[in-house]
Amino acid sequence: MKMIVGLGNIGKEYDQTRHNVGFMTIDAFAQELNINFKQDGPHRAFVAEGWVGTDKVLLVKPTTYMNLSGEAVAPLMKYYHLNLADLLIVQDDMDMELGRLRLRSKGSAGGHNGIKSIINHLGTQDFNRLKFGIAHPKHEKQAVINFVLGKFDKNDAITVDQSIQVAKKMMQDFVQGKPVDQIMNQYN
Repeated sequence: MKMIVGLGNIGKEYDQTRHNVGFMTIDAFAQELNINFKQDGPHRAFVAEGWVGTDKVLLVKPTTYMNLSGEAVAPLMKYYHLNLADLLIVQDDMDMELGRLRLRSKGSAGGHNGIKSIINHLGTQDFNRLKFGIAHPKHEKQAVINFVLGKFDKNDAITVDQSIQVAKKMMQDFVQGKPVDQIMNQYN
């Protein structure tokens, strides 16, 4: 079984914001697999179980808010007896142009507080992540927090939707056991 975790913040005010592109990607994948999320209170997450062919997948949206994502991820990994190779985190990345996707098998948090929390709770930075570019603020004076918690404009939303379609293919390959380096070579 593979576990794919989309990072984001719960609450209507965060829907469709740049920082929630992880949730948006996971939601689109769940819709394609025709599975629904259920609240898993003890693990502080919304969880959906499904299948890609004969391969089982667990889709997760932590309810801890972004900065505490590790508090949901680590206990779920332990509960389901998963290895680090079975984990894929879908995160936003301001240092990449809008809609660019990049799969990595390890690395630092790069200033992303959700990833910092996961590294902290797992005790390693050696886990897969799918970085989804959201770009930098267009205006230097715009506060980063206001930018990442802002919604995509119409043109940006089209780009994001197109990238989500590609991300779904990448996640499908991951669930079906395609080696991460092969997925990286194909899509990065």
